[in-house]
Amino acid sequence: MGESPYRFISGAYGKNHFELDKPFISVLDYLNYDYAGAGLSSLGEFVGRDVYEVADYVDKVARPKLIVWSLDGERVDRVWLDPAERMVLERLVGHYGVVRSPFASGDWVHYFASIYLIGDPGIACILTVTSQTAYSVYKYGDEATKKRFLPPLTGEGAQAGGDRYMFGATWFTEVQGGSDLGANTVEALRTGDTWRLNGNTKYFSSDAGLAGAALVTARPRGAEPGAKGIALFLVPEFDSEGRRNFSVRRLKEKSGTAAVPTGEVEFHGSEAILLGEPEKGVYYTLEGLMVSRLSNAVGALGIARKAYLEAYYYAKKRRTFGRSLIEHPLVQRDLLEMEAYIEGTMALTFSAIRHFQSTYKDTPPYTDEYHYARLLTHISKNMTADMAAHVTKLAMELHGGIGFLAEFPVERWHREALITPIWEGSSNIQALDMLEAIAKKGAHIPLLRELEDMAKDIRDNAGRSLYTDSLELSRKTLDSLGRLSVDDAQFQAKDILERLGHSLAVAILTHMANILNSRRILTVAHLYHTRFIRREPLPRLSAKEISEVIEIDRDRGGQIMRR
Repeated sequence: MGESPYRFISGAYGKNHFELDKPFISVLDYLNYDYAGAGLSSLGEFVGRDVYEVADYVDKVARPKLIVWSLDGERVDRVWLDPAERMVLERLVGHYGVVRSPFASGDWVHYFASIYLIGDPGIACILTVTSQTAYSVYKYGDEATKKRFLPPLTGEGAQAGGDRYMFGATWFTEVQGGSDLGANTVEALRTGDTWRLNGNTKYFSSDAGLAGAALVTARPRGAEPGAKGIALFLVPEFDSEGRRNFSVRRLKEKSGTAAVPTGEVEFHGSEAILLGEPEKGVYYTLEGLMVSRLSNAVGALGIARKAYLEAYYYAKKRRTFGRSLIEHPLVQRDLLEMEAYIEGTMALTFSAIRHFQSTYKDTPPYTDEYHYARLLTHISKNMTADMAAHVTKLAMELHGGIGFLAEFPVERWHREALITPIWEGSSNIQALDMLEAIAKKGAHIPLLRELEDMAKDIRDNAGRSLYTDSLELSRKTLDSLGRLSVDDAQFQAKDILERLGHSLAVAILTHMANILNSRRILTVAHLYHTRFIRREPLPRLSAKEISEVIEIDRDRGGQIMRR
């Protein structure tokens, strides 16, 4: 059949989205991560061609459909995915082992790197809620539950095209409460050794009609009110008699995330498996949200990167006023801002992932390191969401009128970016949870301690000045927070989170530049500092410096240390 006509409408299509992303490779080098052994180059080839095209096709042409009744009049409540989307998911789970790596080898960096490379939040969501489900079973399921569910949830032994895997789901949100888990009304009743759930208020249920098992929050009858009365259950698609265990009322019509079906779920005496201790359910749920919030962060980064690639390759080809679009100073300025914003929040997010990697086995009561990882997760989730909305908007602008047309990819990336401040707890929730981690858990103490330790690695004068400024901003922000009343702290929480996020991004970029001996990364740190901390106009760099920053697909002979 030859090449897909999709190549005529997308500049990013058909490229290896790992190999061209030199800034991302630098982050992995900074983490001392063996990306060659992890197979990320092969995944980059797959996501740059098959995943990229299929995700856009699903959004525009082939959204999931709910099949309610069978030919025989039986209630089936299953979602019909486009065959190309099924193929993509089979490859990601079976061949590339995206969900498998954290549980087979404890490699969470591979998982989060994969979500970043995939980019599409719908496909990424299917994998994320499956990973969350596996994570809770891995930590809190009994041996029988682990043996039954972990192999299919993680895709263990699955091959591309095979069927020995299942998708998971996380059904926490209810229509009356949203992010307020304490308002949940789905009830759990224990009869003998069996738990059963009843309720019809699960309202934003991702993977509805697709999941073979779902994590569900419910309140055991007689439990205390509020979040501490919530228990966490695993609800299989079929009960012990082989009957359908819950029903899907309908699917939602969404402005984005088309690849993942989102619906409303009802429980009518549904069999459920209790995970861990019932009185600790809210803590188990929040542990799982660490996975999804970091997935949200790398997903936002992936969305922004795809939009940047579309804008970058378009600017290289498009000619206006007698020269290439990318030669115009204002276009260069926009690309510099976009790239600095992406790289700063990427450095921040993968620092959070590094700390999650070292604490993911923690259970209540948690270590100080766990609370520090949680603090970084709240900050990263908000910072990347704001970044993605901004970068995708600029990418649309750089395309001019065609950036607003649905037939081209870039407008979809902006639509997709707008879910990232909402999913997994809105920006307000993240800011309030950040306050709790600081005020009640002292999570800022290991933060400042690590920043002070990192300062010892800063060797050059320019980097030292930049790092010191960022460290002082972090200290001042935390000091000022300590002097606020509770209401004033909540009122300013998002601004405090943003200041901390920007200061941490610059500090980590500067540290990375010194560890990797990269002049380019130090330039990016200066750009980020100027634009987002000092709030001043970006400096006019030399042509060489501009090229080094915005041409992310160029090898630079030693600038980036490769394995």
